[in-house]
Amino acid sequence: MHEGCSGSFDNGKQVVDKIRMMGFSAQYMPVPLNITCVDCGDDFEMEKFEGKCPKCDMVYGVTPCHAFDPDNVMAAGKDY
Repeated sequence: MHEGCSGSFDNGKQVVDKIRMMGFSAQYMPVPLNITCVDCGDDFEMEKFEGKCPKCDMVYGVTPCHAFDPDNVMAAGKDY
């Protein structure tokens, strides 16, 4: 599980659970990230540490430490 900025996650649910627990999920990222949804393939802009695909409701999360790169964004599941 997450241990500071050096920690890692096995899946997107762990990322979303962590950012929700720490109160980051509704906060805006320093720079929005362009994401391609892994489920429907739609492109959208993720503005907060927790985001949702507007087309299929796949939920995504990224920790503040890793919000500089879209490759660090992980899918947690639809309507997670």
